[in-house]
Amino acid sequence: MFRVNPRVQGVNPKLIDLYQKVDPSTIGHMTDFGFLKGLQPLSRPIRFVGNAVTVRIPHMDSTAVHKALDLVEPGDVVVVDMSGDTQRSCWGGMVSYAAKAKNVAGVIISGCINDVPEILELNLPIFSLGVSPLTTRILGIEGEINTTVSVCGVSINPGDLIVASDDGVFVIDPKNAEEYARTAIEKQEAEIETKRQVDAGVSLAALSGAEKFFS
Repeated sequence: MFRVNPRVQGVNPKLIDLYQKVDPSTIGHMTDFGFLKGLQPLSRPIRFVGNAVTVRIPHMDSTAVHKALDLVEPGDVVVVDMSGDTQRSCWGGMVSYAAKAKNVAGVIISGCINDVPEILELNLPIFSLGVSPLTTRILGIEGEINTTVSVCGVSINPGDLIVASDDGVFVIDPKNAEEYARTAIEKQEAEIETKRQVDAGVSLAALSGAEKFFS
């Protein structure tokens, strides 16, 4: 059985612009929630920000992945929940080609990928759990598009904001995203002055507050 829901535009241009300046590791100073721990980029440097289009597939059937590429729009991030299958690849060269043609911002796979040289040649930004020659098939068993999925223990809704960089991937409900972004930008800008003081000989422990635990 297949469930195909309409695409959700949860992310607005203002958020995209804000998060172009924010690294997930800066957000990591503020919260433990929303990080897709365990995923690795196919290559570095990597960076993308976009609107989640979600897909859930059973272990062997990637029919829904192909259909989801009919729904994506430029700037979307395709997020695939493989229902716990970490051995197979549901994403290779042809789906990468189709995604690149649709100008997706990036791809998140809770399983493996294949056709690495093709993906690298396309310069398609992608995070996954690894690479495998064992692949899914087009079987027409079942799948879901634009429903809530789970990747690395994190629930991701269609229209969520995906922020990815060399340090990893962060996911957040757009309604809560602006506050985190502005705090992160302030923190990143403050680091410029902190580095200046370190260059002037000031102790990092004194600047960070760590020193108080040793007095």
